[in-house]
Amino acid sequence: MLAVHRSTEVNLDIGLRQCDTAYTTKIYMGDIVTQGTGGTVTRIARADGGSATSAIIIGVFNGCFYTDPTTSKPTWSNYWPGNAATDAVGFIIDDPYVVYEVQADAAMPVADLWGNFDIVDQSTVGSTQSGRSNVELDVSTGATTATLPLKAIGISTDPQNSDVGTANTNVLCLIQNHLYRQAQVGLA
Repeated sequence: MLAVHRSTEVNLDIGLRQCDTAYTTKIYMGDIVTQGTGGTVTRIARADGGSATSAIIIGVFNGCFYTDPTTSKPTWSNYWPGNAATDAVGFIIDDPYVVYEVQADAAMPVADLWGNFDIVDQSTVGSTQSGRSNVELDVSTGATTATLPLKAIGISTDPQNSDVGTANTNVLCLIQNHLYRQAQVGLA
């Protein structure tokens, strides 16, 4: 997921959250995250975010800073490597009104805009070279269900990624079930 713009005319906010030193799952730039125990962030995967009894989304991971436990060097990274750094801080785009550009895993029907969608992890989940997530919008999950994590609000204007008749259309989305904003039913 890539932050494109905010849906209102206010500057983009990025919050700082601790990374859990015991959390060994990699978190990539563009991954949806939730609040873990002790105020730390954890990655949300397919179908595990959004209901009142599960993880509520706090934002999208946008890199981290930590002291590398092996080299003792201060390190900025686009992804959390899941190591034992004791001072790790994640940069989280936590504004509930940010519009994101997300690649769909199939052709995106225009008729499904304003619907709610789940995410799907691709193999691999992310790149350790670029630090970018490979998460995609799962077109097959389009529904009115308020607990799905994304609401599709438009198609990208990027000429290389805006063809709704082919796979991997880029879709403009809001986080549907954000901690700071109430989830709404979709129109799909």
